[in-house]
Amino acid sequence: MVLFGTIVNVILIVVGALIGRFLSNIPERMKETVMYGIGLAVVAIGIQMTFESNQILIVIISIVLGAVLGEWMNLDGRINGLGKWLELKIPSKKEGPGVAQGFVTATLIFVVGSMAILGAIDSGLRNEHDILIMKGILDGFTSIILSSTLGIGVIFAAVPVFIYQAIITLLATQISQFVPDVLLDSFIAEMTATGGLMIVGIGLNLIGITKIRVANLIPGIAVVAVIVTIVHVLV
Repeated sequence: MVLFGTIVNVILIVVGALIGRFLSNIPERMKETVMYGIGLAVVAIGIQMTFESNQILIVIISIVLGAVLGEWMNLDGRINGLGKWLELKIPSKKEGPGVAQGFVTATLIFVVGSMAILGAIDSGLRNEHDILIMKGILDGFTSIILSSTLGIGVIFAAVPVFIYQAIITLLATQISQFVPDVLLDSFIAEMTATGGLMIVGIGLNLIGITKIRVANLIPGIAVVAVIVTIVHVLV
């Protein structure tokens, strides 16, 4: 079953979020420090991913054009709007972050990354699910921490994760017929680096240093695909 890895990933996110709710009585100072720790770890992961690029100019152009497209489409506003709608449906009786912040933060962390795309492609091309299962384990532990600090909104991130990875997996079942291996390898490298910069932004937001609308950078992934294809054709 080509969606096995994605299903496992989603289940682990849900389980992690539910476990995290039982740890919600952690002292606020500890929660704050834990969130800073997560933020620093996310920044480190993003920086490491950025060094995967072989053509940093492609990453820069993709981020800039992606930001323009994202702001035009107001992706951040739409995602936050969905989070606010969930917040109205499931009001939190506790002080602290609402459903929206947990949903948006978790969605970005779980979706914007190389493992989501690489794992989904591997599931579709070879019916191998090791990458997504590993991602699911990492996401599960992250869900525990995020849910204990940001609330139950984290659990709803499982929905966009499933949709996103399922679409990529199903497309990947056909991609080998049309995309050469060289082009695919180049896209994965530049996509990883571009996603890495976005993850750095998420980490900085978690620490509280910035308020970057990371969701508005997501179209940069599509821009990477276009630029890499153009470069491959011209070269």
